[in-house]
Amino acid sequence: MRGAGPVDGRKRRWRQHKIDRREELVDGTLNAIRVRGAQAGMDEIAAEIGVSKTVLYRYFADKNDLVHATMQRFIETTLLPRVYGAISLDADEYQLVRAAMTEYVGTVDDDPEVYRFIMHNGSGDNASLAEFERLFAEVVTAVLIDRAGAKGIRTDGAMLWSYVLVGGIQLATHWWTTTDKAMPRQDVIDYLTMMAWSAIEGIARAGGSPAVFTEQTHVLPPLPES
Repeated sequence: MRGAGPVDGRKRRWRQHKIDRREELVDGTLNAIRVRGAQAGMDEIAAEIGVSKTVLYRYFADKNDLVHATMQRFIETTLLPRVYGAISLDADEYQLVRAAMTEYVGTVDDDPEVYRFIMHNGSGDNASLAEFERLFAEVVTAVLIDRAGAKGIRTDGAMLWSYVLVGGIQLATHWWTTTDKAMPRQDVIDYLTMMAWSAIEGIARAGGSPAVFTEQTHVLPPLPES
């Protein structure tokens, strides 16, 4: 029993070393993708980091494992902090929506190779994409509940609304990045803001109640005068 302590201590230190080393290699992978591009393979990534491919496979089961870790790192340290910072501003609801769209689209546009690497290589990793959507939707839900609840708007459907918004924004941005940016970045932000704000405004007008919404008269408003 006396020898159990040192052995356990060594195991803990080794586990922590593996965790730390994996994080270093993931950060190195992100930098390698920015230099080599989204199509970079394991050989190119390893060469850019300055290690052998054998070292990568020592810490990652396969390329999918590396992609999953890279996706998590990018989402948790880059994308979500920027979006969360935007929707945590001391501003009115419309400005929060615009700020969130600006940061989401901006993050993807500022780091296009990493985004393409994640989406291309992670397309078969439904668990990773679902995890990203869940994290993003939970952030949006928390803000909706806080802001709408303070105004007396029902928030029973907050999680559902969030998934609709997150899914739409993600798919629209992905389309934009894979069509050689068919429209300017600011137009993408403006259109997404218009869509998201119109949805939120409609929910607010019904007090968050589907029953109230269904009973309302729904007609398209007249076009604004040019």
